[in-house]
Amino acid sequence: MQISMLPSRAGLSALLLVAIAVAPAFAGTPPKGYKGTPYKDDHHPNGAQSIPGRVECALYDRGGEGVAYHDTEAKNLGSGTLNPADGTYLNQFRMDEGVDISYTKFHNAPDRIDDNPYDLVQPPDHQLYVGWTEPGEWFNVTVQAARAGVYSADLLYTSNRGGAISVDLNGKAASGPLNIPSTFNPADPIAWRQWHHWNLAPAIMKLHLPAGKSVLTVHILKGGNMNLAYFDFRQTH
Repeated sequence: MQISMLPSRAGLSALLLVAIAVAPAFAGTPPKGYKGTPYKDDHHPNGAQSIPGRVECALYDRGGEGVAYHDTEAKNLGSGTLNPADGTYLNQFRMDEGVDISYTKFHNAPDRIDDNPYDLVQPPDHQLYVGWTEPGEWFNVTVQAARAGVYSADLLYTSNRGGAISVDLNGKAASGPLNIPSTFNPADPIAWRQWHHWNLAPAIMKLHLPAGKSVLTVHILKGGNMNLAYFDFRQTH
């Protein structure tokens, strides 16, 4: 009796479905009908943020509430509020939008804010970041990948109570939940500075990116009051 080693038509279909399920998601374009646009101004003229490279959270897309971002309240709690509307670029950065934004400030002792001795990683001075985060909030960032491939990203952040985020790629879940370790340190005698202990989460996620433009959506899943500065992307495969 001769036994065929070739799969049946049904078997071939099943194998094809499995192959599709495990194949890297290199294909993709920004969601059809997406009305957001890459952020640009005189200080940041390039538009879509380049990968490999640094993707700044505060340079999320233009388009407003429900298109480029969702925030639990319309007021920007950083720009124009904590940081007074005094006509300076950093204090007023995107102050008319709902996403809460501030920037790192270096000061001499004893009131050192973001260059304090409890930093695990010292951030750049005047680094813009998205803060006052709450679960359910999200923002979109348009990126431009030089090549299709697998990219790893480090995250510069603070997290008073710990939390979690996730990242979508072109409207589809891509990263799964990403745990953000707490940076709380009871040794710091200044209570408000618990929101300013900076740390780096190395290789916090890996994404399969297509070449060209994509839209990344950063979701706040749990544990609010995080400060998210940037993701540093590098290609690994």
